Amino acid sequence: MSTSNPLDKLAAAVATLGPVGHFPKAPGTWGSLAAVVAAPWLFLTLSLPLRAAALALVFFVGTWACGRAEIVMGKKDPGCVVVDELFGQWLTLIFFTAMPIWYLPAAFVLFRIFDILKPWPVKWAENAFPGGYGVMLDDGVAGLYAMGCLHLLAYFVSMIG
Repeated sequence: MSTSNPLDKLAAAVATLGPVGHFPKAPGTWGSLAAVVAAPWLFLTLSLPLRAAALALVFFVGTWACGRAEIVMGKKDPGCVVVDELFGQWLTLIFFTAMPIWYLPAAFVLFRIFDILKPWPVKWAENAFPGGYGVMLDDGVAGLYAMGCLHLLAYFVSMIG
């Protein structure tokens, strides 16, 4: 992104989570990994209402940043844009307070599966909404799928264990 507009630079920094979206190969995976690694300190320590507020903030700021990045980069959902992975990954974890550490890699894998495979309505959400909304909402739907599966997995493990 070569622009001198400070707001465009800010949008790019938010959309790419700083350097994370520029890591070589699989930026979405790196963005998801960064979100999971940061979650225990920046997200899961918050109360549920504060987590919901944090997610709303990530969604609205991320929507703006993604929409602006698409315009400046001249491409729909550029690969380097990974703030949507942060949103989807944290949505996967929103209702978990105290949890075994293995939930984090499980949440990561489940979210990546749904984000990559894009079962209905994930793909639909990506295409049905314009600009940054589509970028953010498809990861939100993937996060809901991953959340449901993680809760089911936790339930079955508790039944066994």
